[in-house]
Amino acid sequence: MTVQGHNVSVHERARRIRCHALRMGEVQGQGYIAQALDIADVLAVAYFHAMRYRPEDPEWEERDRFLLSNGHYAIALYAALIEAGIVPEAELETYGFDDSRLPMSGMASYTPGMEMSGGSLGLGLTIAVGRCLGLKRKGSDSFVYTLFSDGELDEGSKWEAMMSAAHYKLDNLIAVVDVNNQQADGPSGQMMGFEPLVDKVRAFGWFVQRVDGNDLNAVVAAFDAAKTHEGAVPRMIIADTVMGKGVPFLEARERNHFMRVDANEWKLALAALQDGSQS
Repeated sequence: MTVQGHNVSVHERARRIRCHALRMGEVQGQGYIAQALDIADVLAVAYFHAMRYRPEDPEWEERDRFLLSNGHYAIALYAALIEAGIVPEAELETYGFDDSRLPMSGMASYTPGMEMSGGSLGLGLTIAVGRCLGLKRKGSDSFVYTLFSDGELDEGSKWEAMMSAAHYKLDNLIAVVDVNNQQADGPSGQMMGFEPLVDKVRAFGWFVQRVDGNDLNAVVAAFDAAKTHEGAVPRMIIADTVMGKGVPFLEARERNHFMRVDANEWKLALAALQDGSQS
């Protein structure tokens, strides 16, 4: 496990990831802020508890890979990459601008540490299956992590990838699905019902856990269990999260898939995160 600054708690890492995301969002005045806030705890555990990597060498062959399927969550992953020291913090001021290494949708050719371009939803798990097969052929013990959203469960390629991962016994694959029950057209479960999700994934031959994705202790335990599970099967963590987590007035906002935040609200949001760190 590679952790920069061992004296910094995962809780503090999650708070900083949220702050970095808000600062990037303020540059544009809008964005996928609610998703960044909801998934920050998962990213903090991934990058500061579970994963093996070298910040100074993002292409290190022995690294664990993190594939962001839902490319519109890029602002969240950039925040984690900044906190991990892979991307300089000063670059957050360039978010979304022409020639920036931090475009609004994740693109592997632009950003250090970005393992795939995720603009077309539904492909992350498919690509992860290929990466896992390749690593196994090399004799590597690296894990491939992939994050996708509940809205991506609408895509048939997700279910084909689940079947393939179990068929090939990809025990080096850890998938995380962010269940925040929100997509562009409305609540995910109303757009296309996907429950009972645990039963469905288990029936496909996976080891599966469902946790509160905003409970850091539960997320740490889930990652640990996924990594150490005995059996040649892929592993999935279903993380139930709250859009806008950590900023109460954003949590309460009804329209939050692509969120516009008023100029005076950015400072209030950052202050809410600071207050939360002291509670």
